[in-house]
Amino acid sequence: MKFGMDTAVHGLSLIRSMWESRTEKSQQTESVTMKLENKLDVPVYDLSLIRGMWETRVNKHKKRQRKEQERLAKSALQRVNQQWQYRIACRKMKSSEMTELQHYLERSSLREVTIEPYLEPTEGQTTEPDSTVLEVEEKRFIFELNGDKWTEVPASLFEMTHLREWHISRTKIIKIPEFIAMFQDMRVLDIPKNCIDKLPPEIGKLTKLRELNVSYNRLSDIPPELGDCENLERLELTSNLNLMELPFELSNLKKLVHLDLAENKFIGIPICVLRMSSLQWLDFSNNKLKDLPQDIDRLEELTTLFIHKNKLTYLPMSMANMTTLTTIVTTGDDLVSMPSKLVDNPAMKFIRLFENPVGEETAELENKGDAEQTGPDHSEKEFLQTYINSLKERETAPTYATKVSLSCVL
Repeated sequence: MKFGMDTAVHGLSLIRSMWESRTEKSQQTESVTMKLENKLDVPVYDLSLIRGMWETRVNKHKKRQRKEQERLAKSALQRVNQQWQYRIACRKMKSSEMTELQHYLERSSLREVTIEPYLEPTEGQTTEPDSTVLEVEEKRFIFELNGDKWTEVPASLFEMTHLREWHISRTKIIKIPEFIAMFQDMRVLDIPKNCIDKLPPEIGKLTKLRELNVSYNRLSDIPPELGDCENLERLELTSNLNLMELPFELSNLKKLVHLDLAENKFIGIPICVLRMSSLQWLDFSNNKLKDLPQDIDRLEELTTLFIHKNKLTYLPMSMANMTTLTTIVTTGDDLVSMPSKLVDNPAMKFIRLFENPVGEETAELENKGDAEQTGPDHSEKEFLQTYINSLKERETAPTYATKVSLSCVL
């Protein structure tokens, strides 16, 4: 009987202890609930909402940038700023280098170029008071024609095959006559700023030709026969607008020193150019180049290279092998990669032009490569970093600050 009573008492005590334990846990839960209810409300936002808000801010920032670029494009600020940067850069250069750079970087289009008209000397009057008899004799071999009243080359020129130079400019002449092949002593053919849309194949007969200038015309192609002018030293084809290729036969121009193909529609450097072994001066500015050939170092005599106003993003590493190269002019807006050997060379004039001067200089002359390389999303990253730093400087950060930082970490 006593054993039964002890068992009952022990069971009641066990039930009592279990009940007290449950009561204690319930009280603790209620206490935690009350503390949470009394805690200051902190709004919690969905991460997608924060992302949407952030993308909205980025879009607004980009929109402001576009408006600023449009405003600068319509104003003269960019042009004035660029001219001042040219002056600063030119102060570090020799007078001869400065003159050459200024001439080719500030070139004008055909309709903005003005030249003095050629005036025929009156009877008994020479073009220069102190001209010598030798100079007068030399002018017998030079033909000059100027003025928009001319629509074709005079037929009387057919009888003057002794001429060595033609200088025809600012006319409405469309065609160069085939009888030009008879001028076997021709040295200089200077015919810029006309309306010429095609060169005759007979130009290849001028084997003594040294200079050819057909800039600011309407050429869309070059005759392969020009490659037969093996003594040609200077070729200028600037601003023909529709010109986008050169024939392979021009590879025969082994004596060519100066080649100007600026302001055309070239999407790449023609193969024939890389075979012009004596080339020293090359201008491919204001075309549509996206890259340079990897074997550009075949131009072993090249000293000056103009490739600004193109769509280049990098310069090939092979350019570091071009030991004669002393001047390079590029556009720095999209250029993100270049051989450090070029930039670090103290003898190199490495000039980068910036088309859009928002937040950065329009031009810089470098002898050492200390420019920071940034990716295409640099502006967004910079904007993001600026915003986060502004949050740290505030006395009271917004309630979603932690969320923004958390989203950045994620």
